[in-house]
Amino acid sequence: MSLLIVSLDNTVLNVALPALQRDLGASTSGLQWTIDAYTLVLASLLMLAGSTADRIGRKRVFMAGLVVFTVGSVLCSLAPDLDALIAFRMVQAVGGSMLNPVAMSIITNTFTDPRERARAIGVWGAVVGISMAAGPLVGGLLVESVGWRSIFWVNLPVGLAALLLTLRYVPESRAAKARRPDPVGQVLVIALFGSLTYAIIAAPTASAAEILVFGGIALTALTALLVYEPRRAEPLIDLRFFRSAPFSGATVIAISAFAALGGFLFLSTLYLQNVRGLDALHAGVWMLPMAALCFVCAPLAGRVVGNRGPRLPLLVAGVSMTACGVLFAAFEAETGNVTLVLGYVLFGLGFGFVNAPITNTAVSGMPRAQAGVAAAVASTSRQLGQTLGVAVVGAVLASGVGAASYRTAFVAAARPAWWIVAGCGLVVLVVGLVTSGGWARGTAERAAERLESGEVREASRVSA
Repeated sequence: MSLLIVSLDNTVLNVALPALQRDLGASTSGLQWTIDAYTLVLASLLMLAGSTADRIGRKRVFMAGLVVFTVGSVLCSLAPDLDALIAFRMVQAVGGSMLNPVAMSIITNTFTDPRERARAIGVWGAVVGISMAAGPLVGGLLVESVGWRSIFWVNLPVGLAALLLTLRYVPESRAAKARRPDPVGQVLVIALFGSLTYAIIAAPTASAAEILVFGGIALTALTALLVYEPRRAEPLIDLRFFRSAPFSGATVIAISAFAALGGFLFLSTLYLQNVRGLDALHAGVWMLPMAALCFVCAPLAGRVVGNRGPRLPLLVAGVSMTACGVLFAAFEAETGNVTLVLGYVLFGLGFGFVNAPITNTAVSGMPRAQAGVAAAVASTSRQLGQTLGVAVVGAVLASGVGAASYRTAFVAAARPAWWIVAGCGLVVLVVGLVTSGGWARGTAERAAERLESGEVREASRVSA
């Protein structure tokens, strides 16, 4: 239920973008920030939330997240202008950061058998498909009948129900050894993600000096993270995780796949409503093929991962997402009804298969005490990918459209953006192939041994 409201929030909001643009007078960059303010804060705080939950209790942090997210949703529905909406979206994100990685950590510590865990993660991932199937229709219906503010009301009953069910059924759990906070690492992560996103979104309109300043801040923050974090006994980002090729591959694949998703939803929504002139409900109906395939393929992918490993789902995902991007970029698929539906089917097939292997690979082989942090890194990669996807695709689209109208310039302006989506799919394909074989599994085993031996040595030192 927590994943449902977080995922539903994104898909519903995408359908509402044109209505929000008309009501609040938002520019393309303003629309980007309504999405990226949320995903950016989410990405920045996920690892902190995961380690905090491991330290003070997963159920406690999870319930706090449900309360903050629900309150943030109410505030979003009352936002008087674009700036307030963006600020309240950030409040939502603070709550959302306490939900997905903590929920995944609860699942990992409940299902200890690898095959059961893979299937449970597949079912959990199927909720993304449910949100994609329900989001466009629910969002379109609400926007057309009540207005865009009503899309945030959906979170209230689900959030309250999840809170009561968590209180009744979810047991409290925490890591055997508490991890200490890393405030310097947290500040560096926020500086890195925030400055990078701002530089990309502002690129079409900002001066070269401004872009260089924020790009320099991002580069400096990244360098500082790489130097500072390995020196800490309990870093915010344990760089030893990345010695595992499957874990590193899952991180790269998550960024690429969710960048493609962010770009796909942004382009599709604006095209269907601003170019084809469809209302929000009919635009949602057109996107159903993509959503339905996500819903069907996510649990199937979980079963395949449990029985045969992650390679086959990743290859299917990579081929399908690449083919979708090429179909739009090279053949202007959006200009024909049959090719438009085919493109949406291909993307739904690919994205439906990619989520379960990302999540399972990220947490499999890691010590259970590190489950929250490992899951948080995977979730951070997803949100960072979606943030960058919306930022880059939106910047490319804004540069191509310029002062021209959407109707006349959109298809040509979107062509480079669709090539970016195709490139993301190709990264999923290649990295999935390289990081899912025997060599990669060996690196994962060695990384887990180092992590476990490091925990034993640290526990002995503290005891002494």
